[in-house]
Amino acid sequence: MEEPLPRGGMIRKLWISESDLYRDHLLRLDPESRRSRFSGGVSEQFLRDYAELAFGIDSIIHGFFVDGTLRGAAELRTISAAVKREGEAAFSIEKPWQSHGVGSMLLERTLLAARNRGLKFLHMICLAENQRMQQLARKYDAELSFDFGSVVGEVTAPRPTLISLMREIVADGHGFATAMFDVQARLLAG
Repeated sequence: MEEPLPRGGMIRKLWISESDLYRDHLLRLDPESRRSRFSGGVSEQFLRDYAELAFGIDSIIHGFFVDGTLRGAAELRTISAAVKREGEAAFSIEKPWQSHGVGSMLLERTLLAARNRGLKFLHMICLAENQRMQQLARKYDAELSFDFGSVVGEVTAPRPTLISLMREIVADGHGFATAMFDVQARLLAG
């Protein structure tokens, strides 16, 4: 389901040393996008604290970058015991980049990572009025259920294959090289 990204955009994994980029992205979210991402209004301090703790051993964050600036992110977290093999995905995309295929591409990369980690189910929770997220979940054949003002989408991830593992390895290698160039560019500019 490869869709073209907006001009100048690329998706790559974020590294723990890039928590400041993630923090800045979250702080740029408009109030509606913050509410959609966190299921309610949150303060700037909450976002700073969240970004600082977001990079754990149970999480993978992919980012959508435009000209070196993080404009969207998808988090994948393990949420249950290894036996159940379940994870949760959450998305944040800055307003100007919404409805341009960014969410689809981030979800595709998140599904690949979930697959390669042996996760069986990927849950996506959103507010009942978040039609974009529900549409995205349906695009990938998620089963949707409504629960007290929120919607839970559940996508079944296929088993990993050699090809799916290689796709992620190649994407991560390219992403790491790009991240190093971005760090160098920021150091030279500062």
